[in-house]
Amino acid sequence: MRPVCAALACLLGAAIARADDWPQWLGPKRDGVWRETGIVEKFPPGGPPVVWRVPVGGGYAGPSVAAGKVYVADYVAGEGVKLPESGFAKGRFPGRERVRCLDEKTGKELWADAYEVAYTISYAAGPRCSPTIDAGRAYSLGAMGDLRAYDAASGKLLWAKNFPKDNAATVPVWGFAVHPLIDGDKLICLAGGSDDRLVIAFDKATGKELWAAESCQGDFGYCPPMIYEFGGKRQLIIWHTRAVVGLDPETGKRLWRVPFEVQAALTAPTPRQVGADGLFVTSFYNGSMLLKVGADAAEVVWKSKARGEHPNQTTDLSSIMPTPVIDGDHAYGVCSYGQLRCIEVKTGKRVWETMQATRGKRTPEKVAAEPTPAQSERWSNAFLTPLADGRTVIFNEQGDLILAKLTPAGYEEIDRAHVIDPTNPMAGNGRKVVWVHPAYADRKVFVRNDKELICLDLAK
Repeated sequence: MRPVCAALACLLGAAIARADDWPQWLGPKRDGVWRETGIVEKFPPGGPPVVWRVPVGGGYAGPSVAAGKVYVADYVAGEGVKLPESGFAKGRFPGRERVRCLDEKTGKELWADAYEVAYTISYAAGPRCSPTIDAGRAYSLGAMGDLRAYDAASGKLLWAKNFPKDNAATVPVWGFAVHPLIDGDKLICLAGGSDDRLVIAFDKATGKELWAAESCQGDFGYCPPMIYEFGGKRQLIIWHTRAVVGLDPETGKRLWRVPFEVQAALTAPTPRQVGADGLFVTSFYNGSMLLKVGADAAEVVWKSKARGEHPNQTTDLSSIMPTPVIDGDHAYGVCSYGQLRCIEVKTGKRVWETMQATRGKRTPEKVAAEPTPAQSERWSNAFLTPLADGRTVIFNEQGDLILAKLTPAGYEEIDRAHVIDPTNPMAGNGRKVVWVHPAYADRKVFVRNDKELICLDLAK
């Protein structure tokens, strides 16, 4: 009977283990939490098993996973076109952006669509936005403002927009990077332009414009729109380079506005709700800010006293890209030079910091020996994804996958494995990076660089 019981126990455990998709930026609930169960306690020798790997072109866009398919956007340079090794190099780089759909089990390509682009942006290494999968459709936003809607199963193009052509939008310095947001029948985008046409809600089925709102002259930034409930009212949160704004998601009507001038348009990290009435934002040069938000008004609780982005000038959290994690009264995030920090979110007070999460075998020995960051570690990054069991999965720019516990008491690293090589040289300081948020679905991790997309098994 014991073998039978053991078999039944295994089947029961498999049934209880929760599986999920990762159909958009930051996952099914757009909150960056991986809620699946049955994830390995530690990695096996040699790291997580590789299920498959497929070649891809360049890009910062993380993959998305839905209904047994993997969607990824990439860029292939035109014949004879050589991309610069400096992210700040200017030029015109013709090529093709692609949207590709793969079988989740095998990596086999099921369909692909390609269209011509000419990059005139800094960091011209590919699209920035993860595909968004919803109700049988796949939505993609390219770096030059090409918004395209596909039938998710067949790849048939359903409708398309180009923000510079259709909306008189100026292309942001680092390209269009604001992940679109699905809300009911709406697809909400930061489409640029002036004359109250910064934020546009499209009918997700037809592409018809439903409403447009707000203005922001020049580079409007890179922050994804989010919907949170404050004061019993659903609010569309828009953070552009001049202010944080709350809108009615049904009409675009402004509910409140708090000025926040952000240097170099670096509004990339996703805003996070704190408790019932808090809203936390963080930026590279300007540090963080906590707002108290009501049904139709918002006010500053505290604002960073950072004097700049250098480690001795920051006070709270000065993130350039990764979205911080909010856990009760504390926020965890990566600061300007790769410091993983814990701060009291209600006050901004720093609790601890460590360089361990953003460093790896590629870190020079002399740098690794110091507890404080080196100048060469400017813009160092790691993406934090909490698990349902209290652990956090960290994917850093060196291609290391880390299992850790983050608490007010400190950083506890459980295990790490190198899963993909960094290929992008545009960060400067003589280092290559992989600045791509992974997708986590079906107890697997899907991660890509500028050469390949890899599926790895993380099931117990």
